[in-house]
Amino acid sequence: MLCEAPEGLASAVLKPLGASVLCPVEPVGRWFEALVKRRARNVSASFHELEDEKESSSESEDEELQIEEYPLLKTLEPKDWKNQDHYAVLGLRQLRYKATQRQIKSAHKTMVLKHHPDKRKAAGEQIGEGDNDYFTCITKANEILSDPLKRRAFDSVDPTFENSIPSKNEAKENFIEVFLAAFERNARWSKNKHVPKLGDLNSSIEEIDAFYSFWYNFDSWREFSYLDEEEKEKAECRDERKWIEKQNRAARAQRKKEEMNRIRTLVDTAYNCDPRIKKFKEEEKARKEAEKKAKAEAKRKEQEEKEKLKQAELEVAQLAKEKEDEEARQQALQSKKEKEIQKKAIKKERQKLRTVCKNWNYFTDNQTENVKMMEDVEKLCDRLELVSLQTLNEVLASSTRDEGQAEVQKQIQEVNAQLAKEKEEAEARMRQATKSSDHAAGYGGGSKAWIEEDLQLLIKGVNIFPAGTNARWEVIANFINSHSTSGIKRTAKDVIHKAKNLQKLDPQQKDEINKKAFEKFNKEHSTAAATADKVIPSERFEVPGYEINPWTAEEQKLLEQALKTYPVNTPERWEKIAVTIPGRTKKDCMKRYKELVEMVKAKKAAQDQVNTTRLKK
Repeated sequence: MLCEAPEGLASAVLKPLGASVLCPVEPVGRWFEALVKRRARNVSASFHELEDEKESSSESEDEELQIEEYPLLKTLEPKDWKNQDHYAVLGLRQLRYKATQRQIKSAHKTMVLKHHPDKRKAAGEQIGEGDNDYFTCITKANEILSDPLKRRAFDSVDPTFENSIPSKNEAKENFIEVFLAAFERNARWSKNKHVPKLGDLNSSIEEIDAFYSFWYNFDSWREFSYLDEEEKEKAECRDERKWIEKQNRAARAQRKKEEMNRIRTLVDTAYNCDPRIKKFKEEEKARKEAEKKAKAEAKRKEQEEKEKLKQAELEVAQLAKEKEDEEARQQALQSKKEKEIQKKAIKKERQKLRTVCKNWNYFTDNQTENVKMMEDVEKLCDRLELVSLQTLNEVLASSTRDEGQAEVQKQIQEVNAQLAKEKEEAEARMRQATKSSDHAAGYGGGSKAWIEEDLQLLIKGVNIFPAGTNARWEVIANFINSHSTSGIKRTAKDVIHKAKNLQKLDPQQKDEINKKAFEKFNKEHSTAAATADKVIPSERFEVPGYEINPWTAEEQKLLEQALKTYPVNTPERWEKIAVTIPGRTKKDCMKRYKELVEMVKAKKAAQDQVNTTRLKK
């Protein structure tokens, strides 16, 4: 920006500035030499300037280098060169591992000019013979410190390095000061030159985590080849040289392991004593507790919302269900009303039909035909639907007696035809079932027909011997053979196939079988019941199989428990048992006990007979 003109003067534009022009310039002299060096090394001009500054600084350091002569230099034993401090021998005790190669070379030159044997000999000093002179230590120190590998080996076992680790008591007083010095000492062993700092009490958690992550993954270049007890160059053969190398590698690995354990102990101690870590842990714990509470609160609110939604859904569902129930109830009431109306209408139409036929004396004066016609009219009342009855009554109301008789006869014929058809279908089903049963019976053991008595015994045996009974079907077959009067011996296969066929029967056939069994039961026990009315029955001997009031499962359990509670030798046993079973007398309990004993005996006898038959086979 242009400066303003002083007071009393004015500024004016004389001529506009033209565009900048790029002019090529060729370097010459020392600038050309610098350009060639930069192109050869592919570096910038600023880097070259930095190197020049380093060279100038190193030259200035060499000029300022002050050699501190080792007081015990002349007392050193050349053969014990491995235990000497090479930096002290060259007068670099203060610089040590920080000394540059230029400084080492300059220090060696200074020491040679001062302690060379020729100069000392010219000065009249006594010189040791061969390698026994202390000047050999100076030469050895220069040899080791001038070689990067040998110097690194010596620096790894620097006798002035402090390997100690601060204790927890020292860390309590001033953690930063104590451990800052310890980490700075050990940072010299890192292969990575960018070592993070310990920081201060105000450092962030990221900086602290980066620091401890670096040290927990610390990569050290420190090695302990300088402490090898054997030198492989002194070996007489290859095998001995390999053995020496193996021993040295094992010793180095052990020392390296101890060194890494020392570093790990240092880091663990610092981490455990670091007040910043404790502070961050407490803050993290508080944060997690707050998050946990917030999460629990959010979960509680979410649960409450879910409960509310669930309650609302339940209420809606309840209302919908109540509505559906109400609709179903109304529909049922409506259906019931319609059925009642239809029932009343049918009853009215039937009564009307009966009245019309009765008024016409059932269309005949013959007493026999009159009774038959009455039966046919009742058959029409039972079989015809409401519409048919209404139609028939309308026709009868508008017709004469003969016409009415013809119409009634027509309806009777249709009903009889329908009944005959249904009967034929039922008989066809029965024949088909009979054929299937005969086929199954023939497959099981010949064409042995099953009479009603055997079917009843089969049903009774299936109920007496339930599933799980040992050799159940053999026992049932033996039971049928023992009680049947047909003389036909049934096998287990016959019984199994007949039982399966009975399961496949339709409900009408089952009802027919049960009905026949009941009729037979009444027929067999009618005489016994008549005799029982005239004779006073004894307490123990009564009509077998005749039970007016059957025992329930609950009464059976009470009886079994009472029999266990009051054994045989209990006085007045049956009176006490009868008291425990409400609604049962002493006579009922004794009678039931007798039936159970006989049932168990029959079951056991059938089982024993089957077992005997098996043994004979």
